Amino acid sequence: MIVKQIWTANNYRNFNYLIACAETGEALAVDPLDHEKCLSAAKQAGWRITQVLNTHEHRDHTGGNAAIVAKTGAQVLAHKNAKDKIPEMARGLDAGDVIKVGKTVELEVLDTPGHTMCHVCLRAHAEQPALFCGDTLFNAGAGNCHNGGHPNELYKTFAEQLDKLPANTLIYPGHDYIENNLRFTLNREPDNAAAQQMLAQLSGQDPNRAYVSTLEVERQINTFFRLTNPTVIAKLREAFPDLPDQLDRRTVFLKLRELRNTW
Repeated sequence: MIVKQIWTANNYRNFNYLIACAETGEALAVDPLDHEKCLSAAKQAGWRITQVLNTHEHRDHTGGNAAIVAKTGAQVLAHKNAKDKIPEMARGLDAGDVIKVGKTVELEVLDTPGHTMCHVCLRAHAEQPALFCGDTLFNAGAGNCHNGGHPNELYKTFAEQLDKLPANTLIYPGHDYIENNLRFTLNREPDNAAAQQMLAQLSGQDPNRAYVSTLEVERQINTFFRLTNPTVIAKLREAFPDLPDQLDRRTVFLKLRELRNTW
């Protein structure tokens, strides 16, 4: 499996992806908003885009569909319940479905509601595990739930799916928000040495050569995985003095998401 991360350099800080089969040159384009950059990258590599995958229905992820389809005839895939929201969609996806790219690439569909209720992530069936996570999981952060999602569902996706993936899973998010997210981590957990070091290392990074984290790293720097950390809980009590004596992980997650909404 070959992965090409494409930095759009737009105001939304989107990442697009090409996932290619080394044997056949067939490629899957993930959320190809910047269709020109995706088509150019595929041409330069000698690949043919045969499929498009939208992680969810928001326009900053689907906006390049029509142009890609017109140029390549690619089939558009997305969550089965997004058919009324993505006009170009040809195949509806459900949890456990497998997307094949050429002869060598298999991607498992995870049904990951939260950011929206029609969100999927792709888990690579490869020697090196990888997760293409759209707007569900970001480097050092979690997706918002403002436009068609729900924080309860986002928590369940984190707790029941993402946190159970192998530690060495590479994380490929839909946007570059890492610096701001690290600052939120340090706002919630000022003594997090790993987050301090990473912020110093990555401040001003070139998103054309963006850092790619793993789930193991995320568990160290991402507040939304650090729900039992004593500092996180103590700082949360400062913000919400009426919290009960015994805090469950779900409540911590929801309160962190609430804080992040206005931070």
